[in-house]
Amino acid sequence: MAGILEILSSPERSGQTIDPDRVWQKSMAGAIRDLPTLLNRLGLPADLHGVFSPVSGEFPILVPESYLKRMHPGDPHDPLLLQVLPQQEERVDVTGFEHDPVGDENSRAAPGLLHKYHGRGLLITHGSCAVNCRYCFRRHFPYGEEPRALEQWEPALRVLAEETSFSEVILSGGDPLMLNDRRLQALLSRFDEIPHLRRLRIHSRLPVVLPERVTAGLIRLLTETRLRTVFVIHSNHPRELVGDCAAALSELRSAGIILLNQAVLLRGVNDDVNTLAELCERCVDLGVVPYYLHQLDRVQGAAHFEVPVETGRQLIEQLRQRLPGYAVPRYVAEIPGERSKTPL
Repeated sequence: MAGILEILSSPERSGQTIDPDRVWQKSMAGAIRDLPTLLNRLGLPADLHGVFSPVSGEFPILVPESYLKRMHPGDPHDPLLLQVLPQQEERVDVTGFEHDPVGDENSRAAPGLLHKYHGRGLLITHGSCAVNCRYCFRRHFPYGEEPRALEQWEPALRVLAEETSFSEVILSGGDPLMLNDRRLQALLSRFDEIPHLRRLRIHSRLPVVLPERVTAGLIRLLTETRLRTVFVIHSNHPRELVGDCAAALSELRSAGIILLNQAVLLRGVNDDVNTLAELCERCVDLGVVPYYLHQLDRVQGAAHFEVPVETGRQLIEQLRQRLPGYAVPRYVAEIPGERSKTPL
């Protein structure tokens, strides 16, 4: 079977070459953005109990076609659907759940640049994602205040260049791969000019939910930079890592890019040992290291996803009894003000 890169770069019958950026951007344009369409496509009743249609100003629905196709029609409890389906519990204020649960606002070193951990600078490179996960810890983040044009990144780039303790730059968001290749290359070229930077880390859910974004051009950018590229995907369920997603991950792995997975422990999605074990083994089979299992960040609107920490500890112990050590992720939480993830 042809790889995803071969498919996207092959000439059309007219002899013209498909623009890979246009392929994934067209897929984004066709993503589902309203509740009636989502329910109709999955054969679910329009008056499904316990859900709501976000209005202007609320966290909107966004589901790419590729991700939708991995859901089971007719199942309102499908674990992939639950990650994107707006539920009435989101509108309930729960004590201890905040707009900024990880302390991003107190970590700003420059516009668009967060400095939480020694040696690492994190850039909020894009305010959008290819999918809106209902548990997103940055669902309330003020993305409109962050840089967009390259010249607006100059203060952040200056901090990266002047602070010689930085050895790694992390691209996050939103999702950094919502940048097209031209804009991404402009940033990477600037990183290459900073001698003390050694590693580039990309945190992205796009290979999972919008695999078309993994193009030959993207891989060329990530492998031609002098920085060592580490790619962190975000998958919470083994049914996400199939089909075109698996093909995209294989292309990244074949290019020699280090792949890690960060999952979030979510009630009703992956809070059982069988699902987590299958997810970890699926990752390993695809050349992805099961890196972290995160305790839910306590963002306002996501309390209904929370799993007790003691349950998480029990699940990790059960994974240790079933899987080789390299397949067991570290169970961690992010606590504002701490200088590293906190093991649980």
